[in-house]
Amino acid sequence: MPIKDSELILNDDGSVYHLSLRPEQISNTIITVGDQDRVEAVTRYFDSIEFKVQKREFHTQTGFYKGKRLTVISTGIGTDNIDIVLNELDALVNIDLSNREINKNLISLDIIRIGTSGSIQKDIPVDSYLISEKAIGFDSLLHFYRAKNIQDLNFTKALVVHTNWDKSKSNPYVVNGSEILISKLSSQKTVLGCTATNVGFYGPQGRVLRLPLQNNELNQKLSSFNYNGKTITNMEMETAAIYGLAKLLGHNAISMNAIIANRPLGQFSENAKSVVDNLIKYTLDKLVE
Repeated sequence: MPIKDSELILNDDGSVYHLSLRPEQISNTIITVGDQDRVEAVTRYFDSIEFKVQKREFHTQTGFYKGKRLTVISTGIGTDNIDIVLNELDALVNIDLSNREINKNLISLDIIRIGTSGSIQKDIPVDSYLISEKAIGFDSLLHFYRAKNIQDLNFTKALVVHTNWDKSKSNPYVVNGSEILISKLSSQKTVLGCTATNVGFYGPQGRVLRLPLQNNELNQKLSSFNYNGKTITNMEMETAAIYGLAKLLGHNAISMNAIIANRPLGQFSENAKSVVDNLIKYTLDKLVE
């Protein structure tokens, strides 16, 4: 049965509503960045650009790097935007937009997030590269989908007990990254970690300016958590949603984190832009190996 117009909204040119993209305009390898200006920080290394479009915070460029076709898209900040980007990217490759029906043969995308993050472990230094082996979502996005089968529920239970998680907050969810992409992009230059995805930058990540926190000890509890040898290593604002929706939709996803802050030590990178730029170049080269 065709998907209704109100559920899959298309623009007049047949492109998906928010991203303004048509199927032929994207690659099967997608690099996501939060900042729309970071798209060109990636594509400036490309040999050629075949397509550009921008609508709101969603800036997309598709081109070639050392013979490999890649698409770079900015998601903006937060898991709500990830819900838009992941669903519309999937629609581009797995739904026939002309007749609004799901394709019989489904395509699996490779989705690589390149972003910044702050470490909550003293031994993960500023300017390092961290690959998210697992992602812990403190938002509620995945709970709106039938998603228990892809979650590490035992990890969640242990975390809830350890932190004495407040019941008024959304229950955390835990999802693994793609083993295929983790293997492909790992090296001696990277470390593996478990990434916490927060719903905000200040209070949710334990920062105090003028507003008091509901739980002043939460960051300390997160950093001291250990489940079967796995600790929570860093915080950012998109990875868990990417991992969750990608796994539900049958795509591979990985999050490459430039660690530009060490929260326990109170340190911030002296050249964050250079660290991110080096991670971009590293990721591109690993994708074409």
